[in-house]
Amino acid sequence: MAMDITQFLLSAQSANAVERTDAESKLKQFQEQNRPSFLLSLSVELSTDGKPTESRSLAGIILKNSLDAKDAAMKEYLVQQWGGTDTTYKSQIKSLLLNTLGSAVHEARHAASQVIAKIASIEIPQKAWPELVGSLLLNMTEQDKPATLKQATLETLGYVCEEISHNDLVQDEVNSVLTAVVQGMNGAEQSVNVRLAATRALNNALDFAQTNFQNEMERNFIMKVVCETAMAEETLIRQAAFECLVSIASMYYDVLEPYMQTIFQLTANAVKGDEEGVALQAIEFWSSICDEEIELQDYEVPDSGDSEVPHSRFIEKALSSLVPMLLETLLKQDEDQDQDDGIWNLAMAGGTCLGLVARTVGDAIVPLVMPFVESNISKPDWRSREAATYAFGSILEGPSIEKLSPMVNTGLVFLLHAMKDENSHVKDTTAWTLSRIFELLHSPATGFSVITQANLPQVIEVLLGSLRDAPHISEKVCGAIYYLAQGYEDAGTSSSLLTRHLLDIIKCLVETADRTDGGDSKLRTSAYETLNEVVRCSDLAQSSQIIAQLLPAIMSKLAKTAELQIGSSDDREKQGDLQASLCGVLQVIIQKLGGAEETKSVILQAADQIMMLFLMVFGCRSSTVHEEAMLAIGALAYATGPQFVKYMQEFYKYLEMGLQNFEEYQVCSISVGVVGDICRALDDKVLPYCDGIMTLLLKDLSSGELHRSVKPPIFSCFGDIALAIGEHFEKYFQFVVQMMQGAAEVCAKLDNTDEEMMEYGNQLRRSIFEAYSGILQGFKNTKADLILPHAPHVLQFIALVSKDQPRDETVIKAAVAALGDLADALGPKLKMLFQEHSIWIDELLREFLQSDDEQLKEAGLWTQGMIGRAL
Repeated sequence: MAMDITQFLLSAQSANAVERTDAESKLKQFQEQNRPSFLLSLSVELSTDGKPTESRSLAGIILKNSLDAKDAAMKEYLVQQWGGTDTTYKSQIKSLLLNTLGSAVHEARHAASQVIAKIASIEIPQKAWPELVGSLLLNMTEQDKPATLKQATLETLGYVCEEISHNDLVQDEVNSVLTAVVQGMNGAEQSVNVRLAATRALNNALDFAQTNFQNEMERNFIMKVVCETAMAEETLIRQAAFECLVSIASMYYDVLEPYMQTIFQLTANAVKGDEEGVALQAIEFWSSICDEEIELQDYEVPDSGDSEVPHSRFIEKALSSLVPMLLETLLKQDEDQDQDDGIWNLAMAGGTCLGLVARTVGDAIVPLVMPFVESNISKPDWRSREAATYAFGSILEGPSIEKLSPMVNTGLVFLLHAMKDENSHVKDTTAWTLSRIFELLHSPATGFSVITQANLPQVIEVLLGSLRDAPHISEKVCGAIYYLAQGYEDAGTSSSLLTRHLLDIIKCLVETADRTDGGDSKLRTSAYETLNEVVRCSDLAQSSQIIAQLLPAIMSKLAKTAELQIGSSDDREKQGDLQASLCGVLQVIIQKLGGAEETKSVILQAADQIMMLFLMVFGCRSSTVHEEAMLAIGALAYATGPQFVKYMQEFYKYLEMGLQNFEEYQVCSISVGVVGDICRALDDKVLPYCDGIMTLLLKDLSSGELHRSVKPPIFSCFGDIALAIGEHFEKYFQFVVQMMQGAAEVCAKLDNTDEEMMEYGNQLRRSIFEAYSGILQGFKNTKADLILPHAPHVLQFIALVSKDQPRDETVIKAAVAALGDLADALGPKLKMLFQEHSIWIDELLREFLQSDDEQLKEAGLWTQGMIGRAL
């Protein structure tokens, strides 16, 4: 088999489908029969210079994919497989890969670099490949090594640094890597490719240089080399050096002061006259500085100015030179920039940075930007008018309402007229600016809004008229209407101002969603999302009849999607997107009308037809449709209450499918949420379906394939089921409690330095407490004694969480609720236990009772009362 691997790799890339499929199946067979031998054969293929480039490249890709995957569970599986491979094979493979770095073929060297880094990511943290860094550095230090080998080595070092943590190398290794990389960047290095690879490698290695950046001499040397490299002759090298400066701005803000004069000059020159790729990175440097300073301002203790990192106020100091430089970039628009969502150019980068500067310095930016706006807004050249509008829109977040309101009140009339400008770029940016004004400066509930009774009719007239404009403009107008409606949420009597126009707004949005000229734009989705927001934020007392009229119109549209001609996968995708949007609108209408007693009857009368439509769309194979339909069914269950039971038999098979959908895990997660909605609606009428549901939920929890984010909602769902079926939950109790105790142990071992893991841990903790609360309340009257043996564990878990630093408020709230439920369900039987734990319990409750948050205080009082009764 190994003899034919070249041919199989080539055939696997054949244009002939039969030949391709056959080769892929042979490769898979070889891999399954003898994985170590398969990986070794691929390494031989990759390292042999006489082999075809195509087969070597594919060998590299397969090797890389044998070591890493996007899915966490799959990645863990591949890591274990590599760990279990015989050491002799692993040594041979690693040796072949290191030799490949010297290959004459660039593609082979590049593939080997990536595979070495993937192996390093597994082995270096386990101290299993200690000689790797040393052998790579030899390639850089030995005399007369070819430039191609140096380039590949630097590329490998960069990838390795990207893959591992800075704690995985000792300082001597870090110093050696940085020395090699900085030498490679040196102007004396003859090879352009080596300098480029070195500069990119430094960017990946910066995280390792923390000790070096604290040492002034070493820091000065690194900064000198980076700044010199930013003036290199070659564009790509300059761009890579500016990318390093962007990373340094984020990682080492606190030590940048001495270099800022030089960096300002470098960035200013780049923005004024360098290639776009370099200029974009130069602007990105200032955006990163803004990000750092905004974060520092958010965490600063008021009055004391205390913060771990000194706030150097670089933006404030550079303001008078930085703002004119950014305003200049706004005039460098691309002709077709408003047609292409993915475009990123100098004007957009400049506007984005200007917005961040406004958030950083607040009021101080207004006098620097307004003269530019005023002098350009009426010029005959469209570029000037568009740039002025973009500048105006960019500085609306940051300055105070007092500073902005006179300027916005004057500007609003001007902008409404500009929606009729002859140039589409100007209209596009004007619509975006209007949506920013409505998002940031229109909040009647808080007492401030640029929209008044006098100007609202004109605003509505202009927006609805502009919905008929080109799709890309209409899409931005949808955004403006979205924020206009959102501002009236909870606005009391002010919301009646919008209610007068509600029918026209809904009619125009539905027409916009029906447009056929949208092509690939997101116009239909935007129109429906805006329609949802308009319905959600409207005042129900005034608008219920209008929303009730919308319901049959949307139902009719959803019914018609079944008749669409499907000739291609593209047609099927469009059908799915439309069905998903319509299900989303129905969900919002159901929530709006079904949430109030006086309008619930509208939903109850239409419920049978609505449910038939939802069951129909499950026939569509799109996960987005399934997500939206499931969410809408959850809303319908809530609105119809016990009556939902008549749909269960028909719906149950789709619920089962959703709970087993591991691949599209969002569908699975939403299905779990719907189980909770159904339990709350049906109470013990859900009993006939519980065996099936519980079997699937327990299977989901045990699965290594299912995305971890689905697991916390499953625990919460156990609480919902237990609450609904009460004592009947007994048959599942032992399995569930075992799972919960296992999950509590997982929480204790999670890495709290990783923000993502910390968030996941909090979700898991909260859901375990919710499960305990549901079970305790469900068992309280008849089966409470079942929980008695587990009470010490529950208390221990609450004690552990009460010591969390930092502490998540929602978690501790759920913990205190579970503590109260424990006392309520088991009462005096826990007297001894509560006395044993009284010190930390009293401390925790005291904290709750002294809280300014009324809900926390209430939870503390109730729990204190329950424990008092138990004692």
